[in-house]
Amino acid sequence: MVPADLEQFFSNDRFAAHVGIELTAAAPGRATARLQVQDHHLNAVGVVHGAAIFSLADLVFAVASNSHGTVALGVNVAISYLSAARAGTLIATAEEVSINPKLATYLIHVHDQDHKLIALFQGTVYRKREALDTVVR
Repeated sequence: MVPADLEQFFSNDRFAAHVGIELTAAAPGRATARLQVQDHHLNAVGVVHGAAIFSLADLVFAVASNSHGTVALGVNVAISYLSAARAGTLIATAEEVSINPKLATYLIHVHDQDHKLIALFQGTVYRKREALDTVVR
């Protein structure tokens, strides 16, 4: 799928938009997005909520895994939170590490604006035969 078409398709991700996630790049098997940390992203102890970090990682996982033009749906994910973030910008990058006709695996790094590693996310998708451009939105 052409990166511009992929970005257009995922501009319809209403949850990511609601959270404030901005997709910044998409290419076959790869994606990058950012989240400008706001007060509503913080948990009760004043650090970025794990759900906000997970949501950022999950968007680039979805974009990278669907970048080949077929519907790909997550079947397993794991995230490790390595450092706390309190402010600034978080950036997630997804990279495809394995792909076959039915399954693909991705590794996502979440960094802050100073390149400090905040989280690692690993996800596997089931790749359906259905073309992404036939999905009703």
